[in-house]
Amino acid sequence: MEAHFVHLDENRQPLVLAVLYEPGKTNDRLAPIWNVMPMKEGKVNLDKAFDAGTLLPKRLKYYRFAGSLTTPPCSEGVSWLLLKTYDHIDQAQAEKFTRAIGSHNNRPVQPLNARVVIE
Repeated sequence: MEAHFVHLDENRQPLVLAVLYEPGKTNDRLAPIWNVMPMKEGKVNLDKAFDAGTLLPKRLKYYRFAGSLTTPPCSEGVSWLLLKTYDHIDQAQAEKFTRAIGSHNNRPVQPLNARVVIE
């Protein structure tokens, strides 16, 4: 599973921070989001302020590259930061997320072509 934290700069240019998850133990840091995750399309208001940084693994080393959005409209010109360190998620958490979105919402991995990946 993969999570994307999408940010827009003052010119509305996107930067995506991607975190990869592998099967493992329960990820307690996800609880504040998982506990209010809608099971159908809609918005949720959190009861209190939430620091999204708490969802990230401790090691923040990353690969950087230019790419595109992974969901329609799949626009190009997106800066990507892909964390090198995998985080973990248990089976129940993964299943709840899959039920909430209904199906996979990603497109296939695209060829690297002439893009440069910076470590």
